Amino acid sequence: MRNLIAAFVSIALLPVAAQSVQAADVSTFELENGLEIVVLEDHRAPAVVHMVWYRVGSADEAPGKSGIAHFLEHLMFKATDELEAGELSETVALNGGSDNAFTSYDYTAYFQRVAADRLELMMRMEASRMDGLALVPEDIATERDVVIEERNQRTENEPGALFGEQRRAAQYLNHAYGRPIIGWKHEAEALTLEDAQEFYEAHYGPNNAILIVAGDVEPEEVLRLAEQYYGVIPPNPNIVVPRQRVEEPPQLAERRIIYEDPRIANPYVIRTYMAPERDPGAQEEAAALTLLAEVLGGSGTTSVLAEKLQFETQQALYTSAFYSGQSLDDTNFGLVILPADGFSLEQAEEALDGAVAEFLEEGVDPEALDRIKMQIRASQIYAEDDISGLARRYGSALTSGLTVEDVQAWPDILDAVTGEDIIAAARRVFDRRNAVTGWAMPAPATGTDEVTQ
Repeated sequence: MRNLIAAFVSIALLPVAAQSVQAADVSTFELENGLEIVVLEDHRAPAVVHMVWYRVGSADEAPGKSGIAHFLEHLMFKATDELEAGELSETVALNGGSDNAFTSYDYTAYFQRVAADRLELMMRMEASRMDGLALVPEDIATERDVVIEERNQRTENEPGALFGEQRRAAQYLNHAYGRPIIGWKHEAEALTLEDAQEFYEAHYGPNNAILIVAGDVEPEEVLRLAEQYYGVIPPNPNIVVPRQRVEEPPQLAERRIIYEDPRIANPYVIRTYMAPERDPGAQEEAAALTLLAEVLGGSGTTSVLAEKLQFETQQALYTSAFYSGQSLDDTNFGLVILPADGFSLEQAEEALDGAVAEFLEEGVDPEALDRIKMQIRASQIYAEDDISGLARRYGSALTSGLTVEDVQAWPDILDAVTGEDIIAAARRVFDRRNAVTGWAMPAPATGTDEVTQ
């Protein structure tokens, strides 16, 4: 239960932390081979974060090959034409740094955090795997087993994660956002060396990548090193721009799912609506939805849903609202309620609907909105102290279709949102014909240890 609540809280707080550095700290370049470069200067500590982001994620996988983007991310730590398997991470550790990688729906990123004078070494090694990955058959089975075990731990053993997979699959009938990033288990188990090689050759190259360097660096020196190590890599002719994504058909009726699992201790209701994402040059609607999530469910004590359902009527143990605005394609706005003892899921859903309806009629409390905006402004200041967070902020935005200018404009766009803007955005999104409503509950007793799914 604590893990579930922590997950929802972290989702709800993401928009607050997603702010930008000052525009004067940002320099941008582009190499002849198409590699984009963003430099974020911060000379307060002799450290640097070096990140390479690829405009490819799980939503770019071919049907039947779910999980290949994440699988390839693991294989990228194997041998290259110049490095032995594991040499990159070992070298980073020997130099007192840390490294890792992550895959999402719209991007895959690789990073190292080291002392500033080790930047050249990082570039040399990272450039080696941009076009020199040397896959061998013996890597496939062992790393595939690692991925399957990761899925077992994070998904198969977590009923909330399994429920989330089912909900997303119901939300997206055609778009690849309906597939799990780590892959459906039966498909992930069948991935081959040929699958990985084909995906690598189709999507990896300087003309599909963004280099983000943040920390104690000079922009012109970053450019010089990038030209030396990345600039010699030819563009990949296989890369298709813009990305080829199927469109989700219009949703004409509410979809409902019931998920039963004996490991669920506290039943809950979650409803997600299809919602617009942040678009380049047109972020106002996303800004209104970001603040709507904060006003409705961003705080466990002062948000609208918390006050109405947890404290006034005491019908809920927990409520939340979340919006995943940074996305290449249409995204979700979600509402969550865990009913208090003595209240059924049906009653909880009715209470949630009633609270939202009251909110739409009453409007946004100006003092609450001012308080939230003040918290966002404060978080902008704190965020500037985390160079890894700054690098990640720009990388995730740029690989999701936004621009540097969009990232820099975002705080002011948020600050300009009015209560009327928030209510108007809520009325446009809160259409039950465009929603998936899910109930998660314990499975009825069957006398066996089998999991009902």
